[in-house]
Amino acid sequence: MLINIAKAFLMGGFICMLGQIVINLTHLTNGKILVMFLILGAVLQAFDLYQPLVDTFGAGASVPISGFGCSLVNGALDGIRAEGFFGAIKGGLQATAPGIATAIIFGYINAILFKPRTKKK
Repeated sequence: MLINIAKAFLMGGFICMLGQIVINLTHLTNGKILVMFLILGAVLQAFDLYQPLVDTFGAGASVPISGFGCSLVNGALDGIRAEGFFGAIKGGLQATAPGIATAIIFGYINAILFKPRTKKK
């Protein structure tokens, strides 16, 4: 168990380190970096390169946003196999629905508990 925790920590830390390097070396906004990591996870999974990372490092690879891209592609490919071309959208949404629903629910709870406001410049 401790080995699995260490592997997840190392992979999650590596992904965070890559994100910090991108922040330090570019002037990209947080949203653009988020989308970049999501697309990177999706592209890597399209070439079957991300799933081995998930299998090896567990939550360290599946929890970050790149893991969401991987899940999206896996669901789309399963949908294509089951229902053809139009199953791609349905399969991607079915595979990622729990993550999307969780983000919406916890975002709503945070909005109720805390006072959301924009940053002052």
